[in-house]
Amino acid sequence: MLAQTSPLEQGVANRSEGQGAPVYITGTAAFLPGEPIGNDRMEDFIGRMSAGCSAFGRRALRWNGIQGRHYALDAEGRWLHSNASMCAEAVRGALDVAGLELSALDCLAAATTQGDLLVPGHASAVHGELGGGGLELASFQSVCASSLMAAKYAWMSVRSGEATCTAAVAGEFSSRWFRPAFYEGTELIDAKGRLAMAADFLRFTLSDGAGAVVMERQPRAEGLSLRVDWIDLTSLAGQFDPCMWAGATPEGRAAMEGPWSCAGPAAAHASGAIALQQDFSLLKSVIRAWIGVYLQKVDAGRIEPNAVDHLLCHYSAQSLRGEIVGLLEATDAMIPQDRWFSTLQDSGNVGSASIWIMLHALIRSGRLKAGEKILCIVPESGRAMVGFMMLEVVEAA
Repeated sequence: MLAQTSPLEQGVANRSEGQGAPVYITGTAAFLPGEPIGNDRMEDFIGRMSAGCSAFGRRALRWNGIQGRHYALDAEGRWLHSNASMCAEAVRGALDVAGLELSALDCLAAATTQGDLLVPGHASAVHGELGGGGLELASFQSVCASSLMAAKYAWMSVRSGEATCTAAVAGEFSSRWFRPAFYEGTELIDAKGRLAMAADFLRFTLSDGAGAVVMERQPRAEGLSLRVDWIDLTSLAGQFDPCMWAGATPEGRAAMEGPWSCAGPAAAHASGAIALQQDFSLLKSVIRAWIGVYLQKVDAGRIEPNAVDHLLCHYSAQSLRGEIVGLLEATDAMIPQDRWFSTLQDSGNVGSASIWIMLHALIRSGRLKAGEKILCIVPESGRAMVGFMMLEVVEAA
């Protein structure tokens, strides 16, 4: 019988240092649709429930600490963009920063929580918006960590020699699911017209946009590039039920008979199963599990906290950051908060796109110096997953 290893040990065993060619991020871009929307104007875009302004929504804003966000909707609910078109704009922007034409791209990996269509995959939709010739494609659908799934595919493609230029893109168009008509007539609305907290919190937390990175075998000829040292992803789905989900009722989210496709779309909508929801009680346990994976990597020497110059940690709310800090401060694994960088307050929580939006903003901030290390951490509450990416700033070739 083969000896079993833990997910962490498997990750360490699969380290790729010294194998394959080095890979560099040579271009980054963020696409944030429309104008910045302050808290006082949110419901002008996502709409007001029949009970009027959401009392819970005001509390959600205090918890998440978000002051501004962008929507791909106008005030009448009309689409300004699709998820795919925002991703295409982000890819074009990243290629432009890298000084490349679309024809230089040989592989596109695209990520999202919910694409524009059920079928085909999101990468096909993005390629359709981009146009151009033949491309290798890979679609990744999960929640926030899908961005690093796509990034790992793009990175491995270059590292293995299968591609010379790849793009990883992630995009979200969450606001279209938050209009009142999406909830009205469902079991998520109580007798007073109030939306269930599991759905209402997300209405006041998630927003729209896309971000992309371009990866190549060589650093840029001018300016700074980011060498991708490694990317790790750890799923804990074997230990947890779904914590953020769409397509089932809370009671049926982990059962084979629970998905919307079993009951049919009409019955699923009536039960509220189509809406995106969050289990806040389970989230507290999932947070501790994420931190446990991080601490294991520190203990194994995969991450050296003192060597990290910039930490980009995706979190959905400022209150969650406080919980994470509270748990880490008593350990030797805490990275000082003056090294943390976030765009949550100004750009909102853009799900899978958030990490690329943060990375693009960090590069544009002028803070980076050659030799510095950047640790990106992307937790995903979907079914308890967390991803890590280590970068090093390098000077022009």
